[in-house]
This record gives sequence, C-alpha cells and structure tokens, in this order.
Amino acid sequence: MPKAPAKKQRSGNWILAAMIFAVGMTFIDMTIVSIAIPEIQKDLGLSETGVQWIVNGYLLALSATFALGGRIGDTFGKRRVVTLGVIIFAVASALCGATPSGSLAEPWIITFRVIQGIGAALMIPAALALVISAYPIEKRGQALGIFFGITGALTSVGPIAGGYLTQVDWRAIFWINIPIAIIALVLIMIAKPDDERTPAPIDYRGAVLITSGMALSVLGLQQASQWGWGSPKTIGAIVIGTLLIIAFIRHELSTSDPLIRVRIFSNRAFAADNVVLFLLMIVFIPLFFFASTYAQLALGQSSSDAGLYLLYFFIGFAVATQIGGRILDKVGARPAIVAGGLIGAIGFYLWASELTDLSVNAQIPYIILAGFGIGLILSPANTDAINRAPASTYGEVTGITQTVRNYGSSVGLAILGTILITQNRLNIEDNLGKLGLPKAQADQIASDLSSGAPSTGGGGGAQAAEIFKGIQISYAQSTQTIFYIMTGVLVVLFFFALIFVPSGKVEKVAAEGSYDAPAAGPG
Repeated sequence: MPKAPAKKQRSGNWILAAMIFAVGMTFIDMTIVSIAIPEIQKDLGLSETGVQWIVNGYLLALSATFALGGRIGDTFGKRRVVTLGVIIFAVASALCGATPSGSLAEPWIITFRVIQGIGAALMIPAALALVISAYPIEKRGQALGIFFGITGALTSVGPIAGGYLTQVDWRAIFWINIPIAIIALVLIMIAKPDDERTPAPIDYRGAVLITSGMALSVLGLQQASQWGWGSPKTIGAIVIGTLLIIAFIRHELSTSDPLIRVRIFSNRAFAADNVVLFLLMIVFIPLFFFASTYAQLALGQSSSDAGLYLLYFFIGFAVATQIGGRILDKVGARPAIVAGGLIGAIGFYLWASELTDLSVNAQIPYIILAGFGIGLILSPANTDAINRAPASTYGEVTGITQTVRNYGSSVGLAILGTILITQNRLNIEDNLGKLGLPKAQADQIASDLSSGAPSTGGGGGAQAAEIFKGIQISYAQSTQTIFYIMTGVLVVLFFFALIFVPSGKVEKVAAEGSYDAPAAGPG
C-alpha cells in the first residue's frame, strides 16, 4: 500500500517535467522576438505597424483564444490537446523562421505568429490542468511554484537566447522551439497523463464575441500613437471592443453551456486573485520589451548584452517564486501577494530613478528587488485562484486565469507602448531641439526609434555624437516614465490585495459548481 503514493508522485513529476518543456516554449516566445526586432525589420523591410503586430499579434492570440482552449481541453481530452498544441506551435515556429523576403514577408510572419499564439492557447490551459490534477491540493502550491518558477525563468531565456541567436541569424530564434517541442512530445509519451474528458457543447458564439472584443480593444489602444487618442478610429475600436466584451458577459450569463462560467467571479476570492493577475501582467510581460529596447537604445548594448541585462530581474524572480509557493501552502496567498506588491513597487521606483544615469551597476540591486516582488505575487495568485475550482473544471478555470493574464499583457503593452512613443517624441524634440535640430528632423528620428531603427539624423563627427547622446537620454527619460507608471500599477495592486484578497488558505473545494470560502487563518 505505501508504494501507491510514491508511484503517483513519480508519475506527477514526469507530468510536471513534460508540461514544463511544452509550456516553456510559449514563455520563451513572449520575449525572444522583442530583442531581435531591429534585425528582423532590417532584413525583411517591415513597416512600423508590422513590427508592432509581430509582438502583439502573438500576445493577443493568446489572450483571445485561451478560454476556448480551456474548453477544448476539457471536451476532447487534455493530453490530446496539449500534444496538438505543441505540434501547432512547433510548425508555426518553423514557418516564422522560414519567412520569405519581399512583399509577402510582413503578412507571412504576422500570420504565423498569431498561429503560434493559438497553439499556445490550446496547450497551456490543458498543461496546467494536468499538473494540478497530478498532485493533491496540499502539494499543488509547491508543484506549481516549481512550474511557474522554471517556466517564468525560461522567459529570461528569450532575451538571452534571442540576443546571441540574433547575432548568428534572427531566424534561429524561432527554430530553437523545434528541439524543445520534440523533447516535450517524448516526455508526454513517457508520462502518459490522464486523458479524461468532460464533453460539453462548445460556445462558438461566445468565442467569437470575446475574440472580437479583445482584438478591437487592443487594436484601438495599440494604434492610438499613430491614429491619435481623439481619432474616430481609436475611439470606435475601443468602444466597439468594450461593447463586444460586455455582450460576451451577458451571453455567458444566459447560455446553458457558456465558454466561461462568468458566475465563477461571484466568488470574491477568485475574482480578487484575477484582478491581481490582470494588474500584475500589465507590468510583467511588457517589461521585457521596454527593458530590452532601453538596454540597446539608451545603454548602447548589443543584443546579447541586452539579454543579460534582464537576467538580473530573474535572479530575484526565481527565488521569490519558490518562497511565494511555500507561503501559499502554509498560510495562503495574501501575505505573499501583499508583500510582493509593496516590494515590487519599491523596486520599480528605485530602478526607474536610476535609468537616466545610464549606469547598469547602479541599477542591478533594484532590478533584482523588482524581480523579487513580481515573483512573490505570480505563483500564489495564480495557484490560489485555481485551487478554488472543482477538479472537473480545472481546464476551464486555467483558461480563465490565463485569459486574464494575457489580456492584461496585451493591454499593458498597447497602452504603455503608445505612451512610450508619444513621450519619446516629445523628449527627442526637447533634447535635440537644444542642439539646434529642427522639429521635423527630431520627429523623424523619433519615428525611426519607435520602429527599432536607431538614427543619428544623418549628422557626422561631433554633431553625430551629441545627437546620439541626446537620443540615449531621451529614450532613457521615456522609459523612466513607463517604469514610474508600472510602479503606480503595483501600488494599486498592493492596496487592492490588502483590502480584497482574503486571509487563510483553501483547505478543500466543494462539489462541482461551488467554491468554498477560505479557511480562517493568518494573512
């Protein structure tokens, strides 16, 4: 009899390893492209809009199709859907790497980046559900702490690997996914996780509403820097997208087989966890884009050095993720989330204050501190939300939490990216204007920079050096503005968690369709 739990534990560990390799590809691809954008644009001759959608198309596809992916996993079998997601992701990665030159390049690479996102959306909800169902509730915090710690740390592989691979050939940043996918498929065959199904009609109408709503809202936010915040196109996209999301919620409340059981959010603890995740992801994923471009444009680092710059963040993040998982298992999520919000806000504020000095050494302690704060929040908030679901709805609930997370990333990148472009244009006009450059020339330099193409305005000698220094300071000032906004988001997260995230841990979950309140305990 004692051998059964040990056997189950070994089986769970194999499943955990398989899902880490599978999902690890998707985390790498959240960041690896950002650092290679200048080379991709130069080689393929992409437009500024095309460059933006290479990054955002992937994130948007993730957020818009996650809920559907969770339901498909529940309906058709999680192991089968994970395997399908891995194959789709790997094939799309190979085709991104095979992007042809010429007029076909831009639609080609954007299309297959979107397909990558869809493959990830199929894969991740089912993968998380398999990990969760492989462990008893008292071990899930530790298991998911390992899962999110490793996969989150793999996000750091994106900038680092992207930096080095770009120096060889930017196409290799996509091809790196192929061997990882093969390892994941082999491990899935070894682990043989359960392929249990809970068949139900799929809410295609709801899928269309949420996909269209998210896509239009992000489109409006993303394009605001080009169209203008007062443009009818910007306002129309945001308003129509918001209305479609509202229509989706109303539809889900009235249909017998909803894509997302919106009433789940009547559980205040579950709703609070998801608000925390949304706020956190406004900061977390966009950080990689802004920090890597800051390292290259303001610090003048190579792509490989820019990748190493982000490694400091993950030193703090990886350590704190493990600590956060243990806190969750012992006393619940609230202490880790509250502490993480405060520590993260302090870290980002101090990091931002050093950006304009252009000294990496001065920033290192604060980069680590910022990563530590984020790491304390992510795993406990995500795991606490999932722990409140009956076992038969894990795929659906992970789909909900990941939808919230990735939509937060998409919204954050769109809004903060728009602010960065606008603020950088103003900073360049001011700083280069002091050097005697006309406004039109300063605007052109700002436009070049926003698409990842550094410019010195065509000057030479001492003037070129002064212009380049002005560009560095301008971009540092613009990034500083973004980091101060991120600080503000984490302050909001801290106070929200302090007020709304309940004390205590989830001791058990009731039957299908109901959620227990947390047990009383220290918070």
